Amino acid sequence: MNSYLKTKDFFHTQEEFELLYDPKLNMLVTHPQPSDLSEYYKSGGYISHSDSKKSLLDKVYQFVKKYNLRHKVKLIDSFNAPGKKLLDIGAGTGDFLLTAKHRDWLTEGVEPNILARTKAIEKGIKLRDKIEDLREDKFDVITLWHVLEHLPNLQNQITSITSLLNKQGFLIVAVPNFKSYDAKKYKNFWAAFDVPRHLWHFSRTSIPLLFKEHDLKLVSTKPMLFDSYYVSLLSEKYKTGKTQYLNAALTGFVSNLKACSTKEYSSLIYILTKD
Repeated sequence: MNSYLKTKDFFHTQEEFELLYDPKLNMLVTHPQPSDLSEYYKSGGYISHSDSKKSLLDKVYQFVKKYNLRHKVKLIDSFNAPGKKLLDIGAGTGDFLLTAKHRDWLTEGVEPNILARTKAIEKGIKLRDKIEDLREDKFDVITLWHVLEHLPNLQNQITSITSLLNKQGFLIVAVPNFKSYDAKKYKNFWAAFDVPRHLWHFSRTSIPLLFKEHDLKLVSTKPMLFDSYYVSLLSEKYKTGKTQYLNAALTGFVSNLKACSTKEYSSLIYILTKD
């Protein structure tokens, strides 16, 4: 694999990492990949584990999160799954499962981070800490909202995940797209690289290729329109040291506008089913 670019952990440690290009799957791989990733999630500012609302940026994140929760549940409702059994992997603080539960879904969730699991318990959502605990279960819908990029031993993880899916079930995978306009603009400052927490960086063709090896086919893709704005906001901060709201808003808008024709949105939702 050839070097694509060098970036660093702007969020926590400032360590430098390299992104290598895998031509077979048209994706990037973080190098090196730390043996103990838990150290890189220990910052209290990691918002998906903390529900923080302290800064204006946190408040923007929480606003977008609430909007997305409604649309995520609307999406899984559209599948008309007879059993309504849902598994959310990387469930964070449990808000998606809580929203789905209110829509009569039978929910299970996996979240390795103890802080996030504790927050979920406070909301009445009990999460498991590892996927192996669910070995005997089957689900109508399995979701990974910005989670696949975090998982070590990717092929083994996909095997474990797909084995839990019912024959007519749906797998939903949402991940950033390193070929989006905002990724190309910010380059090594693009916040969605988020090394080394993000081990893998996907293009639009990566996900279908990855899951084809596990007998899943792509049904459709959907854009996550707010991601270009939020990622641009973080990227501006990493690049300039300032929170540049106007620049970020303009970049997010241009990214979505260009993606109307190129389909290269900042983040995409992939809907897959067993072949």
